[in-house]
Amino acid sequence: MNLGCYAEGRWVNSDGEGVILRSAVNGEPVASASSDGVDFAGMVQYARRVGGANLRSMTFHDRAFMLKALAQYLNESKKAFYALSTQTGATKADSWVDIDGGISTMFVFSSKGRRELPNDYVLLDGPPEQISRQGTFTGQHIYLPLRGVAVHINAYNFPCWGMLEKLAPTLLAGVPAIVKPATSTSFLTELMVKHIIDSGILPAGSLQLICGRVGDLFNHLNCQDVVAFTGSKSTADFLRQHKNVVDNAVRFTAETDSLNCSILGPDAVPGTPEFDLYVDEIVKEMSSKAGQKCTAIRRIIAPSNVSGDLVVALSQRLAKVRIGNPANKDTEMGALASIDQRQEVIGRVEELKTESSIVYGAMDGFEVHDADAQKGAFFAPVLLHCDDPLKSRTPHSVEAFGPVATVLPYQNIGEAAELARMGEGSLAGSVFSADNDFVKNIVLETATYHGRLVLINRDCAAESTGHGSPLPHLVHGGPGRAGGGEELGGVRAVKHFMQRTALQGSPTTIAAVSNCWIRGAKENVSTAHPFRKTFEELNVGDTLHTDERTMTKVDVEAFANLTGDIFYAHMDAKEAARNPFFEGQVAHGYFIVAAAAGLFVDPPLGPVLANYGLDNLRFATPVNIGDSLKVRLTCKQKTFREGMGYGEVRWDTEVTNQDDEVVAAYDVLTMIATAETMAELPPAAA
Repeated sequence: MNLGCYAEGRWVNSDGEGVILRSAVNGEPVASASSDGVDFAGMVQYARRVGGANLRSMTFHDRAFMLKALAQYLNESKKAFYALSTQTGATKADSWVDIDGGISTMFVFSSKGRRELPNDYVLLDGPPEQISRQGTFTGQHIYLPLRGVAVHINAYNFPCWGMLEKLAPTLLAGVPAIVKPATSTSFLTELMVKHIIDSGILPAGSLQLICGRVGDLFNHLNCQDVVAFTGSKSTADFLRQHKNVVDNAVRFTAETDSLNCSILGPDAVPGTPEFDLYVDEIVKEMSSKAGQKCTAIRRIIAPSNVSGDLVVALSQRLAKVRIGNPANKDTEMGALASIDQRQEVIGRVEELKTESSIVYGAMDGFEVHDADAQKGAFFAPVLLHCDDPLKSRTPHSVEAFGPVATVLPYQNIGEAAELARMGEGSLAGSVFSADNDFVKNIVLETATYHGRLVLINRDCAAESTGHGSPLPHLVHGGPGRAGGGEELGGVRAVKHFMQRTALQGSPTTIAAVSNCWIRGAKENVSTAHPFRKTFEELNVGDTLHTDERTMTKVDVEAFANLTGDIFYAHMDAKEAARNPFFEGQVAHGYFIVAAAAGLFVDPPLGPVLANYGLDNLRFATPVNIGDSLKVRLTCKQKTFREGMGYGEVRWDTEVTNQDDEVVAAYDVLTMIATAETMAELPPAAA
């Protein structure tokens, strides 16, 4: 079977033989891959001209709903993906991480897109920056999607998750993607892409696929394009230096080699929960995906006085790991991705042996059930021990990308931290300890060398996602050897595919561009109370200026007695005057907020369905007895909730006193009904 490339809205199948892709289980041919006949320049132009335009015509929420629909569609097709995944050497548990994990990532980005991004085309970055004295010239940072294409170059170990975890934030940002999976397992990626295209959910040009070589693709990239790479450091360095990438300042993010470490605290001696958890985690990390995870534990940093006990415990557990045919439900560890990969791992172990000793495992002669060990790419776990890790090089520089790890003993916390840093940057580190002082010191000494640190003890272990599980909510990436990039991380990942621009101008102009009213911008004042307007009728900038209310001693003390907040400053003028911030008895801050609501609220049933909170509340000036307060309430931002019958409206609220001094400022958050919802309300009771 020749794999297809999906380019310029159609499938392209090469007539040539291409690269033969073989089963990791039995070595039999599964497919062939070739990109011959693909017009790479045409792919880039098609992505920019068709895909980008289609995606940018959608709001963030439109794109978030698109991701949700796609994730639901893929969920219904999982059986086919699981069946083919075994040919990559993956067990059912391995495939769950790859397939379900990838689909779950799309769900998460869909949810975060709808909750954390506006139903709009522009994303604001922080509050406005007041530049001029009078406030007529201001600044605002915004994000807009790049007008290029994101080239995703993915690794062989996660042919589904590797694609979906990059695709989700890219599409949510409004940027089309060209996906280039690692050739050896591209047959599984191609199957998933076929389902995605057949779903008809993505607009034309959003996704294209290359199975085989990338040809002259890099020659056609420019400053609006992004390369998101996962793979070896040597390949990443080579691609970063591509003349066109350098000349055009093409954005390049990378996730590369990572000699991740896990540190056992000195308190975690045999018999403690942390010691047992540590053994469990290392065995899981070595056997899951046959150790072919960019986050897997490669360096086991343990106190020297327990390293011997640790080797014994790990050896006993590793001996129980059942290696064999990943399609067999009793298999705990499948094969490496290919015979070539097995040879690569054998070579790396030989390098590690120059400064470490194998204390468990053998590279041949091990038992494999329900499969032929010679025909498949099987490799048993190998555990090494380095006697002098501070003076050794290979444990900190050579990665055997398989079920291989090295025990590195330390004498004190300083040595433990130094060993962690000797990896020169990793995606994920972990610390197993119930001694929070030890954990704190390790974090302070090593965090800058890790993209993520997982801190595990008996209190959180039951719900912990473990050392090696990247989460869409948190940053996935790391400094130094790990590539210096950041994939995932919630909305942070979306921003990788957007341009941040600083706008400068009048508040009214910037509000018009950003669809968010800012102080100093034009106000739309009318006789109609803004709370009488449906979501459709309400406009950003609609403003209400209220009447005044005088703060009296009776009201302040009544509020105090009603709430139980009888703090001295609200009850005793003499004691309050001793406070350098007050002149005498003052009103409660929350009374000011409550009184402000009394000034601007329109009581009868109307489009305002609910108030669901306040943001950014600040009290600027004390309110004394006798002060008169008034409110300016302005529609700041609108977010329509598709299919919910309402929209969310943020109101810029400013409370001032008789001297026009701001005493309180905050955002009021409300749900405002649509006209259709208002029409469907039941009639008033007789």
